[in-house]
Order: sequence, then C-alpha cells, then structure tokens
Amino acid sequence: MTNGPRPGPRIDVVHHDIAVRTLEVLRVRRVTARMVRVTLGGPELDGFVDRSPADHVKVFFPEPGTGRLVLPRVADDGDGLEFPAEPPFAISRDYTTRCFDPVAGELDLDFVLHCHGVAARWAERAEPGMRLGVAGPRGSIVVPWEFDWYLFAGDETALPAVARMLEDLPQGVPAKVFLLVDDAGEEEELPTRADAEIVWLHRDGLAHGEGDFLDEAVRGVDFLPGLPFVWIAGEAGELRPIRRYLHRELGLNRQYTDVDGFWKRGVAGLDHHEPLDDEDEDAAPADNAAAT
Repeated sequence: MTNGPRPGPRIDVVHHDIAVRTLEVLRVRRVTARMVRVTLGGPELDGFVDRSPADHVKVFFPEPGTGRLVLPRVADDGDGLEFPAEPPFAISRDYTTRCFDPVAGELDLDFVLHCHGVAARWAERAEPGMRLGVAGPRGSIVVPWEFDWYLFAGDETALPAVARMLEDLPQGVPAKVFLLVDDAGEEEELPTRADAEIVWLHRDGLAHGEGDFLDEAVRGVDFLPGLPFVWIAGEAGELRPIRRYLHRELGLNRQYTDVDGFWKRGVAGLDHHEPLDDEDEDAAPADNAAAT
C-alpha cells in the first residue's frame, strides 16, 4: 500500500469573520426515530458562510425552565467570542451543518436523540417559532475532490458531514463508508454520484461510545491504490486507536487523514478542537483550524 508518489492536492484553511445570530425554527422533521432535522431561518442568516461539508457552528440553547436565550458577543478584535462572566451563562454545543440554502435563507441542523443532554431535550420539543443562537463557522477546511479515493467513517454525529461529502463527490470516484448507528431503523438514504460502498454498522443494544465497531471496520479496509483522503468522526475514545492505526501502523500522510472526536463519553460540551491523542503531537489539518 502506498500514498502515491505524486504530490497530493492542497487542502485550504479558510478563516471567516465570526458573527452571532439569533435564528428561528421554520420546520422540524424526524429523519429517523432518533434523528431530528431542524430548519432555521430569519433575517440574521444573511451573510452566513458555508464552504465545507465539515463546517461547524456553535449552537446556543435557551435556559431550561426560563427559556432565556443567552448569547456571547463578538470580541472587539473580531476574532473570538466573549461569554458572560456571571450567570446566566450561555449554553452551547458544536454542530455540523447539514445543509445551507442561501437562496431560500435556510440552515438545516440534525440532532441525535440518544441522550438526555440539553440539545437532545430541546430538539425533542422543537417547533416552529422557537429560537436558537448560532455562531460561526470561524473557518472551513476546504478539501478538493481530487484524491484517488476516499474513506469516511463515523457515528450519528458524523452523518451530516458524511452525507454532504457523498453528495459532493464527483461521478464515479471510489469511496468506502462505514456508519455506526443503533439499528437498521436508523439507516438513512445517502444520495451520491460516487462509486461508494456504504456499510452500516449496528450497536444492537450497546450504549453509545461502547464497542470497537469503527476500529474493526477501518482495520478491515482493503486500501485501494493511489492517494486516499480519510475523514472519521465520532466518540473520542473510540477513535483514538483508529488514529494510531492510520498514522503509526499504516503510515498515512497526516495531512490527508482527519480523525476528529466530536464527543466523549461522560463529558458535556466537549471541545472538538482539543487533541484527540495526547501521545500524538502532530495534529491533522482540522485540529489546527478553529471552525467554531
């Protein structure tokens, strides 16, 4: 197996001016029994930037009980957010955008209903007219679709990005995809023009973050000739051995291998920009680019 002798495509990191927006729920749709798609809109969506399938935004939720929506302000230098130092505090989580339609002025976010966190509780009760705060994205990792083939893997939190990447891939390009969900009822239709082999993995009763489903799947991949781009996201602990396997055992080019811990068992509001592996000082491209 080889990464190929030719120089690889250039991955650009594009920074955006950050803005904090208050958006209104326009529609709510159950994608599956445990996945809710919320469509947001409003005049403050003007100027929203969406450059990459893996773009993240910081979503701010109303206070449980009071319904008060507390938002940060953009720092005077325009390069960050300033949060309230005293209660009430802003309540936020990071989310990948599922779809942005600048013509219709609509932004779709998918919420997983697998837990009792603030985001899942809000999404279960979401209805038109409710409000959310959205900040970012602060940056985009723009990956050109010029690699020889692609490997995507992840759990439900990775689905929005994987779905968008599959939609964007050129006609006939090879892609291997592994997606971990609770059961067959959580599988989604994923349109693509690519020559994609999509494998759904099922927990079948195990808790989220348990098991090594993705690790086993990735280790079983028969790597194709040429230069691959690898994108994997999900529970941080489950992904750590995958990253070590790709970097240390296979020796893949770290620039073209993005393994991102979107969440961590027992940790609320994980900062996905934190290093996935304390023993691995060399970060993947997305680890160094503040997307939210």
